[in-house]
Amino acid sequence: MPLAAANHATARSRRVAAPASEVRVARLADAKKAAAPVAVVDETFYRQLVASMRNGVLAITRKGTIAVINDVAYRVFGLPNRPDDVGKPFAEVLRHHPEVLRLLGGAFDLSHLPNRAELRLRSLGKVIGYTLCHVKDDAGAIGGAVLFFKDLTHVEQLEERERLRDRLAALGEMAAGIAHELKNPLAGLEVMAGLLRRQLQDSPDALSILNDIVSEARLANAIVHDMLEFVRPLRLQVEKVVITNLLRDAITMAESKVSPGETRVIAQLAPDLPKISADPHQLSQLFTNLLVNAYEALGGKGTITITGWREDIETIGETTLDVLQSPAVRIDIADDGAGIPGEVLDRIFDPFFTSKPEGSGLGLAIVRKIVGAHEGSIDVATRPGEGTCFRVMLPVAPLSMSRETFSNFHGRV
Repeated sequence: MPLAAANHATARSRRVAAPASEVRVARLADAKKAAAPVAVVDETFYRQLVASMRNGVLAITRKGTIAVINDVAYRVFGLPNRPDDVGKPFAEVLRHHPEVLRLLGGAFDLSHLPNRAELRLRSLGKVIGYTLCHVKDDAGAIGGAVLFFKDLTHVEQLEERERLRDRLAALGEMAAGIAHELKNPLAGLEVMAGLLRRQLQDSPDALSILNDIVSEARLANAIVHDMLEFVRPLRLQVEKVVITNLLRDAITMAESKVSPGETRVIAQLAPDLPKISADPHQLSQLFTNLLVNAYEALGGKGTITITGWREDIETIGETTLDVLQSPAVRIDIADDGAGIPGEVLDRIFDPFFTSKPEGSGLGLAIVRKIVGAHEGSIDVATRPGEGTCFRVMLPVAPLSMSRETFSNFHGRV
């Protein structure tokens, strides 16, 4: 073979062999990459991740057993923290929350699950916001479901407070106008009846009728006065208040308005109750109204129990995601009377609703207004034949309260 041809063949063979060499090198590099150890996160990290979340997490398997449940979930559901709940049927652990059972029970029957929805836990009186997701494996098969949720009760109460304030503002404008129109004629009627009474001293029957007219005019005037007190915005004169002293004064004032008879009053107040920033006059009226209701419910026989202690409550900061723990004072005023009928329980805080023959129906409405002005809350629990308990929660230092706070008609139940 000529030399030139041999050289050409050798060069061609080198050009053909070069790509095969590169392929072997590439394959060797891929093999090394495949053999390199993959970083695996320890399972402890995932447990700590779920435990550290500020939202509730509840995961279940396709078989209906609990796979994950964190501390926040236990707290929101009001359940004791039990590590052995993992592996148990969720229907057993959450048996007191039928709403959650229905939600989780249908998780595998739906292709599109609720996102950013709300659910009311009736047994606890709470509202949660939640998102429900499927848990899928690498092949896309559904192996479980996970519920992420947050307690929205406080946010719901704030929204209800705003709605109530708007309704009462409209009612207040109308009521203030009516009250002013009625006040002067009622005062004139009382004065004229008094003058006529002086001229009819020799007629007992006429005097009796005139006395009834004066009494009814005074009652109507008192109702008008309560109406004006209710519709006026509160101007709080805030100072550091000792709740124990206020309650003692409120008991005295209530007994001056209603005959206590044989009613006993038991006060069980924690010795370390903190002072709170509040208007002492308004709080005195608040507790006096509640005690008057308790005395009237007992009819002169029974026991009123006043308890008080310090609690921490959740408050909303500048954003609804900013949840703070703030100190508060809780006062319970309970009686062992007949209780409040269930059919009227939802209306007891409504303005002008009363079950008393001579009541104005504004006592509890004013109570709620005062509580709301102090950024507190009021609740009621009652059982027929066992009595009624009003619970008042007052923050030690309301977030938006200054030395003088103007507050319209807002509160929450």
